[in-house]
Amino acid sequence: MSKVNLIIGREYWTRVKTKTFLLTTFLAPIGIALFYAVLIFLMTRGSDKTKSIAIIDNAGLTENIELKKNNLVFDLSNQSLEELKEKYKAGQVDGIIELPPLDSTQAKYDIIYHADKTLAIDETSTIERMFRKPIRNFKMEAFGFEQSQLDKVETDIGISPQTINDTEKELSSITNLVSSGLGMAVGMLLFLVIMIFGTQVMRGVNEEKLNRIVEVLISSVKPIELMLGKVIGIGLVGLTQFAIWGILGLILSVGAMAFFGYDAGIGDMASNEMAADAMANPELQSKMSNVLKELMSINWAIILPLYLVYFLLGYVMYASIFAAVGAAAGDDVNEAQSLTTVVMVPLAAAFYIAISAAQSPDSTLAVWASIIPFTAPVVMPVRLASGPPAWQIILSVVLCVLFVLFLVWLAARIYRVGIMMYGKKASFKEIGKWILYKD
Repeated sequence: MSKVNLIIGREYWTRVKTKTFLLTTFLAPIGIALFYAVLIFLMTRGSDKTKSIAIIDNAGLTENIELKKNNLVFDLSNQSLEELKEKYKAGQVDGIIELPPLDSTQAKYDIIYHADKTLAIDETSTIERMFRKPIRNFKMEAFGFEQSQLDKVETDIGISPQTINDTEKELSSITNLVSSGLGMAVGMLLFLVIMIFGTQVMRGVNEEKLNRIVEVLISSVKPIELMLGKVIGIGLVGLTQFAIWGILGLILSVGAMAFFGYDAGIGDMASNEMAADAMANPELQSKMSNVLKELMSINWAIILPLYLVYFLLGYVMYASIFAAVGAAAGDDVNEAQSLTTVVMVPLAAAFYIAISAAQSPDSTLAVWASIIPFTAPVVMPVRLASGPPAWQIILSVVLCVLFVLFLVWLAARIYRVGIMMYGKKASFKEIGKWILYKD
């Protein structure tokens, strides 16, 4: 075991100290953050020039409107369209809004904007929202409706689930939404981590084989110890990188909120008013409260350890396969990459099944895919938030553990022979013989 620890330490520290690791770990998230910061800054500041807009009101919609909205300043003019066009040509106004007469039976109302340049997207949205309520009030008055009457007519429809058998968990209308969203996020993360660091194991094994470094290492340790050390060491490198990314992401998020303000971001590009209206909406606040309640009701003490268990099982499972591929591949790097495609097939299948499982966690496909070892490390975490039966989780973990032990043994049999083979491609028949070789 001490030799495995030495190999783990070697794999970990030689990779962590490289310039590539330092650059990708520290500069990559900072670079991405700077890119989005510049993008948001440009998009939110792209329309910061104040525009003076004259309004010709032929519909009587400007009685109570605000004369300034974001970067738009409105002037309720009594001049004719031709007079205002002359002012536009003289640079005294930046545009002219003409409100045609409004008929209460109109299904669509087109506001005419006179200018040589079109409005920006956020400016168009601002003007449309500004006149939406006055048009609505005009039609209500024309038909003799009261707002209280409309409130009584409009009825929201929802589904309120009620359990039949005695269960500890209370269900709500957004239970599936929360569990599906959480499961999909976790499943996608596990897929990316297993794929990225599993392929790193393969490249590491193949590079050491081609550089003949393995000939020196193999004289001191057993092949299986070398393989396990490499798999665990690279896995720890991945966990370190993700931990640093998480810390940097938190720091950069706090910094971004402090720099741009809490209202900065994509919401600003549409309108801060929309965000304010949404937060003032009691129905939306109730939904947000229900989402938080659902998240708090999840048994994190069980689910989080299971997430870690499935990550470790999935990583070791595929990393062992990738290590065997790296050892069995010849001197041609393209050969290893082509073999990687074959290994990626079940992992890609697991990802697409996980998408389906997020929408229907109790379907036959989702249940069996969460039990079969090849797909379980990605699919079962998607189902955990929806509360699958305990026997399915236990069976899935047991089968995955047994399958991982078998794969580690199988990969080690291939690794011990393939890592010392040079100059020729190994056929599947030869790999089968390697597995049956006696120690």
